[in-house]
Amino acid sequence: MTLEIDVLTLFPAMLEGPLSDSIPARIREQGLAVIRSNDLRDWGLGPHRSVDDTTYGGGAGMVLRPEPVAAALDQLRRPESTVILLDPAGEPFRQERARDLATGSHLIFVCPRYEGFDERIRSLVDLELSIGDYILTGGELAALVVIDAVIRLLPGAIEAESVAEESFAAGLLEYPQYTKPPTFKGLDVPAILTSGDHGAVRRWRLKESLRRTSERRPDLLAQRPMTPEEERLLGEIGDEHG
Repeated sequence: MTLEIDVLTLFPAMLEGPLSDSIPARIREQGLAVIRSNDLRDWGLGPHRSVDDTTYGGGAGMVLRPEPVAAALDQLRRPESTVILLDPAGEPFRQERARDLATGSHLIFVCPRYEGFDERIRSLVDLELSIGDYILTGGELAALVVIDAVIRLLPGAIEAESVAEESFAAGLLEYPQYTKPPTFKGLDVPAILTSGDHGAVRRWRLKESLRRTSERRPDLLAQRPMTPEEERLLGEIGDEHG
């Protein structure tokens, strides 16, 4: 099944470059995803295709009006669509949400601009997402982040094993990885990785994944049920620090 994605934006050209290279380009060429950039001004008001206005109550900047967004969604939306608003106040975007969106058939991203958007636009969408606690000049870059994270999870996009073992796939950060040369500036590749003992390599990778997560993102461990093996490995890590 092909995932269709429509992006509502005032700057369609911002999207094409990043989506026309590397893995996103291959995903589109293979027909796994169809991504369309829609100029919100096509639904703008009056002869000048206006999409924004001053804010009631006073204040700096212009605010995105609800009518163009509503008109665009009336045309683009289908019963199976999920409409997503990019907003710093939205749900923090995480891998679990990316996996959920990758199972859909039609996503519509609404990219705000200017000082903000009319609050009533929130009533038009199904989901609000934030990629972090900071402010961008618009929603296009955030939409690109979400789109990239989603389409790489589509079946056939990349190797299934790569997706299964990467960071956050199992609620943990990924283990350290090494390649040639075996020694670089006095730093050696761990001998266990060249031992040929696949069971030992698997345990080492799990332990190092747990170690990295406990050091850098302990919040992930706090919300994740642990297997007996993981509990044992965490105990070993604690003993090493003790």
